[in-house]
Formats: sequence, C-alpha cells, structure tokens
Amino acid sequence: MNQIEARRRVVSGMRPTGRLHLGHFHGVLKNWVKLQHEYECLFFVADWHALTTHYEDPEVIEDNVWQMVIDWLAAGVNPGSASLFIQSRIPEHAELHLLLSMITPLSWVERVPNYKDTTARTNDRDLATYGFLGYPVLQSADILAYQAGHVPVGADQVPHVEITREIARRFNHIFGKETDFEALAEEAIKQLGRRNAKMYRELRREYLEQGIQESLEKAQALIYDQQKTSLGNRDRLLGYLEGGGKIILPEPQVLLTDTSVVPGMDGQKMSKSYNNTIALREDPDKVTQNIKTMITDPARARRADPGNPDVCPVYTLHKIYSDDATKNWVREGCTSAGIGCIDCKRPLIEKVLEEQQPMRDRARQYEEDPALVKSIVAEGCENARSIVRTTLENVRSAMGLDYR
Repeated sequence: MNQIEARRRVVSGMRPTGRLHLGHFHGVLKNWVKLQHEYECLFFVADWHALTTHYEDPEVIEDNVWQMVIDWLAAGVNPGSASLFIQSRIPEHAELHLLLSMITPLSWVERVPNYKDTTARTNDRDLATYGFLGYPVLQSADILAYQAGHVPVGADQVPHVEITREIARRFNHIFGKETDFEALAEEAIKQLGRRNAKMYRELRREYLEQGIQESLEKAQALIYDQQKTSLGNRDRLLGYLEGGGKIILPEPQVLLTDTSVVPGMDGQKMSKSYNNTIALREDPDKVTQNIKTMITDPARARRADPGNPDVCPVYTLHKIYSDDATKNWVREGCTSAGIGCIDCKRPLIEKVLEEQQPMRDRARQYEEDPALVKSIVAEGCENARSIVRTTLENVRSAMGLDYR
C-alpha cells in the first residue's frame, strides 16, 4: 500500500432488509473484516435507501437496523477498527444529496442499470417515485460526503461508483473554477519549500506530458505528506496536478472484491426473496436440517445413480467451505456413486457450524445488552459527522452558500 492509499477512507453501506445470511457474509462481510485492518473504514446502515423501495413498510426498519448491526459485529467487524453508523443520523447526507441533485443530469440517473432492472421485475410495489429514481445521487452523497478514496464493490456494482465519479467530476468542473486559480496554485507550490516544489513540478510535468500514473501517485503522496498545507491549498495542488481546477470532491476509486455466490437451499442464489437462506445466527439444529434437505443433482434420483458435482448446489458450497482433499473425495464419491448425498453433506454441515459458532458467541453479548449496540452506533455517528461537516463546509463555500 502506498502512502496516499494509506490515507484514504473506505465507505460502504447495507440496506436493513432483515437478518443477514451466509450469502451476505461471503459476499460482503468477510471483505469488510479484512478491510478494517488496512484502511480507515466507515460502514453504515442505509436506512434511507431502504425507504426507496420499502416506503410502505416502515415499521420493520427499526428492528432490522439493530439486528443487522449485531450481525456485523458477530461477523467480526470491530468498532475499535471501523466506525459503524446509521445513515439517517447524519443529516449532511441529505443536504449533500440535495445539492448534488442540482447539477446531476436526469439522463445519468435514468441510465443506471439497476433502476431499469428493478422497476421491470418488481410488481408488488410502486417504484415510480422521485426517491427511487434519485437513489444513485443519494448513494453518491453517501460516498462523497466522506471524500472516500475507495468503495468496495462487486463487478456488477461498478456502474454505481462510476456515476459517483461523474458527479464529482461535474461538481469540480462547475465549482472548482477559482478566479486566478493558476496563480493561487503556483503560490501554493512555493509554500511546499524549494525541494518539494521542484519535485512537485517535475512529477506534474511527467504526468501531464507523458501520462505516467506513478508520477501522479507520487505527487499526490507528496501533497498529503505536507502537514502544514491548508485544506484549500491541498485541493488546489491536487487539481493543478491533473491540469484541472480545485478538487472539492475527490473521485472515489472502485475497490473490486471477490464475491462468492452462495447457493440457497433450493439451488438458486441465497436470498431472502427466495426464502432459501441460512442466517448468520441460525440455530445449529435448523442449519443441520436445512443442509440435509438441500437440493442436489436432480439426475441422481437413487443412491446407486452416479452424479455430477458441477451441477450440484451442495458441491458449490463445498468449493467455499471445504479443503482440496474433501472436494476430491466428494467428486470421486459422487461421480462413482461411492457416497450418497447425505454422506456428501456431513462434512459441509460441520464446516458451516464451525464457521458460525464464533458468530453466535460474539453476538450473545450484544443480544443481551442492546444499549451496548446503541452506544457503538452513537460513537460511530459522532465520528462520521465530524468528517462530513468539513466536506459540507467546502461544498457550501464552493456553491456560494457560506454567507451569514
């Protein structure tokens, strides 16, 4: 990790739609647990986002919020390493959403893939609302409010981050044009000191003339290393470095994550919508029963019939949980009919229960002490607000709204 990466934040959120399951753990939470040791992480409950699709069911949101936070803590997210907070407790998200909506072209939000896909396949509720159409702008505000350098997403979510980058770029283009910008930037360079100023100019020239990405990163690191440089001059130096204006809202970078698609009990992707999940804190007996009755290769109707692991959802779970020796044992036994489906499932049940036990243990103290969960979130909210206040001051100033 280079110096500038070490200084950047990671921001990510989840909608509170119910208790989390193994799909959430392997798709998101395992990565969060890893990232919290590498970056400054802020993880939030996206309760306003839940209302964009479930505005008619507000009574379920509160319980879902606290249960989801407990699931995060149970999975190993550490409040000592990451800030956990609730989106609606940070009103600056709403203000930034409003301000960004003033400059976001309507065509940008209409082209987001998830908007058309969700409206097309959702028949049980009306999504023809301003809130649902504008959720990508709210999502952009969630990220840009913290000037997050990295946003962890799967490949299918990259367009969500790309519109955030476009909105930041448009904002900087419109509001980053200071009078005498170049003169102010040159003065800021002089304040770096003779040695650093010379290095900055050389790296800037290499990037602008030759497109050397490493030169850009070195120059950015140089800027962030200047503890005495004001925020205004820092933003000018960063913008001037890339040949533009003052950078008020930095463009976040996608942090691609490996996401395992966890099959549900019916063979489809594990999802609450399909009622085929194993919750993170599921009772062990129910976990055992669910896996025992999990669908297998449909062609293997009898114990003596050979099977094909490549079309069996149980084997997909083995790819996630089992070592090579066990996977080889399963493949050999299944294709030769040397083992039955129940035999195949036993080591899988053991591994799932083994993975879940620490989660149950960690969750117990929070289940028994709801006040502890609320205090963790309150502390996270306080930290989040201390960050976003600075961002909003800069945004208001750039938009001419800092008059008194």
